[in-house]
Amino acid sequence: MSALVPRRRLTLKEIVLVVVLGTVFGFLYWAFVQAWTALSIAMGPAGDLAQHFLAGSWLLVAPIAIAIVRRPGVGILAEVLASVIEVVFLGSAVGPMLLVAAFIQGVGSELPFAFGRYRRFGWGRYALSGLMGAGLVFFWSAFRFGWFGQDLVLVRFGVQALSGVILGGLLAKVIVDGLLRTGVLANYAIGEAAERERRAGAAADGADGAGEPELVRRER
Repeated sequence: MSALVPRRRLTLKEIVLVVVLGTVFGFLYWAFVQAWTALSIAMGPAGDLAQHFLAGSWLLVAPIAIAIVRRPGVGILAEVLASVIEVVFLGSAVGPMLLVAAFIQGVGSELPFAFGRYRRFGWGRYALSGLMGAGLVFFWSAFRFGWFGQDLVLVRFGVQALSGVILGGLLAKVIVDGLLRTGVLANYAIGEAAERERRAGAAADGADGAGEPELVRRER
């Protein structure tokens, strides 16, 4: 969807939505951490790579919030809020540094939409969001944990990048489109943009039909 959305401050309902998304995904992210632990054990000697397979799952809330609200900064805010839920309320084993990681993930995930001025939300944009979110936080983590000197650094990056594209990008698109079809987002920017596009399409169809003979229009 590419309809122009005028810039304005966040409304109360948009703030509430971002908080709700951050809270819900905070619990989901915590669950993904538990899955990470289980997957690490299941993978045996290669268990250290488990975090990269699941990396994209911790990016989900940013593109979802951005697509719905379409305002600068909401992706970063939603990611940080989710990390606060994980650390403060659920006692994530990752600890306070998770807040920093969440901020970096949010920045990376939001950049592709910012480059499109929050008007473009195609599959490629979501995929790029997941790739940049996963990639940016990877380089920060690689610096922290000394991955750059390891033989597997390219494998780590490749797996995390793919996870970001699939779980943190394309899956977010599927979720957003599914929510939009239910009608629950009708009063948010995404719903308003969809309605404008629907009306524009209907008007175009009407204009095409206006030039046809009456008999043809009746047969339709």
